[in-house]
Amino acid sequence: MRRFVSFELGIMQIQSNICVIGNGAVGKAAALGFAQAGLSVTMLVPPGSGAPVAHEGSWDVRVYALNHVARDLLSSLKVWNALDATRVAAVDAMVVKGDGAQPGTLNFDAFGARTGALAWIVEDSNLNAALDAALKFAPNLRIVAARATTMRADAENAMVELDNGDTLIASLLVGADGAESWVRGQCDIGFDYRSYNQRAIVTNFECDQPHQGAAYQWFTSSEGIVALLPLPGERVSLVWSAPENLAPSLLAMPATALAERVAAVSGHQLGALRPVQPELVKAFPLRLVRPHAITAPRVALVGDAAHVVHPLAGHGMNLGFADVAALIKVVSERESHRDCGDERLLGRYSRSRKEDIFLMQFATDSLERLFGTDFEPVRIARNIGLNLVNKLPVIKRALISHAMGKHI
Repeated sequence: MRRFVSFELGIMQIQSNICVIGNGAVGKAAALGFAQAGLSVTMLVPPGSGAPVAHEGSWDVRVYALNHVARDLLSSLKVWNALDATRVAAVDAMVVKGDGAQPGTLNFDAFGARTGALAWIVEDSNLNAALDAALKFAPNLRIVAARATTMRADAENAMVELDNGDTLIASLLVGADGAESWVRGQCDIGFDYRSYNQRAIVTNFECDQPHQGAAYQWFTSSEGIVALLPLPGERVSLVWSAPENLAPSLLAMPATALAERVAAVSGHQLGALRPVQPELVKAFPLRLVRPHAITAPRVALVGDAAHVVHPLAGHGMNLGFADVAALIKVVSERESHRDCGDERLLGRYSRSRKEDIFLMQFATDSLERLFGTDFEPVRIARNIGLNLVNKLPVIKRALISHAMGKHI
């Protein structure tokens, strides 16, 4: 069996076509895709880093609603079929509800969208395990466990100096190192930042009523946005985008009390809820990060390094995978006289992603603002809007098509 090669001692230059910095699912997909495309790849990961480990009988509280673009990319990388299918749930319908005395409702379903599923709910550990298994057999791939100290680029290459004295040299450096991207900072790329003053509280519940493959989302002005995503069996994953003044009390609750609170907010849509793992309740701060560019000389940003959006639409990971698919396509289709980090290629990549990223950031930010106000006329208008859109099949099809990442 081919094993990862890790260089940690000595002073050497490690040269490749592509250098990927980052150890998340988006970075792994980028490294795997470029390697499978016949390019030499170096992947820089923090020392001692590893994928999340799933314990038998437990369920990750961190899950992703992967759309068709993400599935197509993972399928092309031979990763989709390597997922543990017993732990993947198809989303057959989506139900969005407003608040107030007469809440609006918006429904989507796979049948109306003329597709087999709207999305798939996949655990973080399941996704990373499949990617790691594929990386073990990727050709022309080096995994380097070290920390980057400095980075520079010239007309020929990007160079990254490591804390062990080694230097990574590549035609193209891919920054896949998250929202606090070191690569982005080294490129001196400015960004706009806004805290939503919310925390995403995540955990899993068993439910009395079958979810039937439906993902539910409740917009409330006072308590934030509550989403229940289907898991295999009669289980659901909670993502509660809670205001900062509410989040601490929710986190301090016993798991059973939190389950009762969620059931009440959701109108007992799925009956009584019971904690799957009472000790596993986590929270993540929510913010908008909009870099002023997603490229620099010999550098391309992907995933959260290139954009951070509100999770209300569940598309952060999908945007990252779409970045990877677009970047691999641009590099693979380059003219023979251009290397992987050619300025024109990076321009093509940036233009190809501009609209998708802007629309998703604009949509999620606008929805958060719209549903974050208690002003009664606005509450009435947004509920009327939900009901109106629900009766307009053309608009509904356009919305769901964009969410799926495909034209239907």
